[in-house]
Amino acid sequence: MPRAKLTVQLPESLWIHEISTAYPDTTFRVSSVLPGSDVAIGVIELAASNPVPILAAIDERSDIRDLELLWKHDETALLQVETSNPSLLVPMQQAGVPMEAPFAVEDGVVTWELTTSADRLSMLGDAFDEHGIEYHIEYVHAVAASDAENLLTDRQLEVFRTALEAGYYDVPREATLTDVASALGVTKSTCSDVLHRAESAIAHWFADERVDSISHDR
Repeated sequence: MPRAKLTVQLPESLWIHEISTAYPDTTFRVSSVLPGSDVAIGVIELAASNPVPILAAIDERSDIRDLELLWKHDETALLQVETSNPSLLVPMQQAGVPMEAPFAVEDGVVTWELTTSADRLSMLGDAFDEHGIEYHIEYVHAVAASDAENLLTDRQLEVFRTALEAGYYDVPREATLTDVASALGVTKSTCSDVLHRAESAIAHWFADERVDSISHDR
């Protein structure tokens, strides 16, 4: 099942496009969304040196049905916004792709991370195209729990756990390779060989699952 990261250009008709581009240094972090057929309600946190003008600008928008300040402290404000223009959420609903929160909006761009089927991800792209919404797929990689579960053999897992619990990977190191081998009742060379194979498997799995996606972010 694919795990994807998308950056989507917000339609200019949306209130959050105008506000986020007017205040490009402000991050709008959407913690929850309740979509509807003709309305959308979201809880949004924003951090700015002075949130008051931003709140006033949001409240002045004609497509904002209701704005409620839930909490404010220094440079952070939490608000609930009800808008009459949920057009950005329509493609998600058409494709049947669950929206994961929180997600960020900055300078007219929303960043989404999604876990869905390849077919639904393709349907989402078609729905964005249909509505004229520009988007870019930052990365797509497979998520398979079985890969992680079957990463190590039983013997490799035993040796790795023993080394971990003994403090072999602590900084500073609390146990030597000889200590680990002694705890397992094997020779130092055998312990080293099994541990090296386990470390290699973990390193390659991590590179496949995370490092590639991180490099795409930069």
